[in-house]
Amino acid sequence: MGRVSRRAFAVAALSAFTMMPPASAAPKRDGRRDGRAASEMRGVWLATVANRDWPSKPGLTATQQRAELITHLDRAVRNRLNTVVFQVRPTADALWPSPYEPWSQYLTGTQGKDPGWDPLGTAVEEAHARGLKLHAWFNPYRVAAHADPTRLADGHPARMNPDWVVTYGGKLYYNPGLPEVRAFVQHAMLDAVEKYPVDGVHFDDYFYPYPVAGQSFDDDLAYDEYGAGFPNRAAWRRDNIDKLVRETADRIKQVRPGTPFGISPFGVWRNAATDSRGSDTRAGVQTYDDLHADTRKWVRESWIDYIVPQLYWNIGFAAADYAKLVPWWAEVARGTSTQLYVGEALYKAGDPAQPAAWQDPAELSRHLTLAKEHAQVRGHVFFAAKDMATDRIGAMARVVADHYGQPAPPPR
Repeated sequence: MGRVSRRAFAVAALSAFTMMPPASAAPKRDGRRDGRAASEMRGVWLATVANRDWPSKPGLTATQQRAELITHLDRAVRNRLNTVVFQVRPTADALWPSPYEPWSQYLTGTQGKDPGWDPLGTAVEEAHARGLKLHAWFNPYRVAAHADPTRLADGHPARMNPDWVVTYGGKLYYNPGLPEVRAFVQHAMLDAVEKYPVDGVHFDDYFYPYPVAGQSFDDDLAYDEYGAGFPNRAAWRRDNIDKLVRETADRIKQVRPGTPFGISPFGVWRNAATDSRGSDTRAGVQTYDDLHADTRKWVRESWIDYIVPQLYWNIGFAAADYAKLVPWWAEVARGTSTQLYVGEALYKAGDPAQPAAWQDPAELSRHLTLAKEHAQVRGHVFFAAKDMATDRIGAMARVVADHYGQPAPPPR
């Protein structure tokens, strides 16, 4: 596979927060002298896959795309957030000039077409200029939301290495069971971390794909070659994902020391009916069994710096109660060096297809009130930026009014 030479980028890291005031300043009621709240994560996901949040549609001019991006950053500041989690590798593509993968189709409408500007470089610079942290969000194994490799850009690694790819559920995925795939996706992702002063590296919930009824993920050849010594295929698959997590964490430390690595998994590790260590839930998906992601282990072993379980259910939801999952995750994080933040389903607020609880503008605010009862919870991340913009029933405005009265730095 041919590769263009690397290009160096120098993006100055600007100060994220103002200088501390003199010691003579009178302390505020919360114990801080600068009038800000104690440190906590206040984040928002900015999704680019399928143009979910940004850009609003493919094919906008560079000027239009940049303006939309800055609007999202400015809104984060107005809502007194401190972190934007920006999706920069949605489908084995890139929102920066990568020597490994093509430009994302979500920018121009054509995969591999140069958009005429550098979205990630601009996002880092503009976020820092506004006192925001910018975490680069990567999806490791998703290749395409369709099953036709010929629709990928010429020279795409998935076309050049068809044996790396598995078709499943009408989509294309890299095979996590191949060591060469695991090495390649790390190279592709960490290229951005090496080039840009990002404030964090972020994975979402997609490892092995979510189950599709009546279909199986065809990794027979890889299992035959590499699965010896494991009791079953599921254990081998979990080990593949464990390796990805550990190796990525180690390489981040080499490439950009001090940069936190975090993951936002589906919110249920295992139901208690399946495993006594699991949560009091009856979820239809369990990350351990279905996505082969042992998320509890990563926290307990302190392999990652932070975790943001997607607790996208309302308080009192029978199958997966927010009020039961928060204390379960708090107990998992207790005694580890992994920071716990909670992923919040802002997108459900005011959606008429959702249960009655989500029609109440105060539901999300109640989540933050409940989470404050658990010292391990160090903040929240909201899904997602487009929903923060529309704020259909004022749920985000209520969160800001009730909980974000002053700016706050993110946890160290």
